[in-house]
Amino acid sequence: MTPISSRVRRLNRSTLGKLVVVAVMMFGFGYALVPMYRQICEVLGINVLTQKGDFVEAPVNSQIDKTRKIVVELDGNAQGPWRFRPTQRTIEVHPGELATVTYEVVNTQGRAVKAQAIPSYAPQAATPHFMKVECFCFREQTLQAHEARQMPVVFFIDPKLPREVKNITLSYTFFEIGGMTKTAAAPAGTVVK
Repeated sequence: MTPISSRVRRLNRSTLGKLVVVAVMMFGFGYALVPMYRQICEVLGINVLTQKGDFVEAPVNSQIDKTRKIVVELDGNAQGPWRFRPTQRTIEVHPGELATVTYEVVNTQGRAVKAQAIPSYAPQAATPHFMKVECFCFREQTLQAHEARQMPVVFFIDPKLPREVKNITLSYTFFEIGGMTKTAAAPAGTVVK
């Protein structure tokens, strides 16, 4: 064996050893990041997932404008094989106050359908101030044959709503999308109603 090839082998072994040490250190550092992240977040009070103690008092929303009330009128339009309506026609809210209303839909067909709801607001000036936190309109809905469903809308009215607006109409049009949805085949010997 030549002196050059033995020197190259030693150099290769030395490089391999260094690479193994670096890989082990990187794995250890990656493994230690999770507890370090939790500790840093807890110390700084950000992104805390668990609360200490048994009872945590809900924060008071100082953004609620108690000096005025807005009447929100609810409306539902069905464009398809179902009944669609709000469970209540009106609700009074203070600007900034979180409110929940419910819409009910009943699929009157003997087949599953896919649907989507599109909201509209009146007057037009209210549109940028109507803030939905949760809404069935955010995603398409699949309704099984003869299924009835209660669907919530959680919202608040931005306190920056112009003072002259005292009534807002929230209207949804619920329509079928994607054509007919195939229903699952019934097992042999069952009666389909």
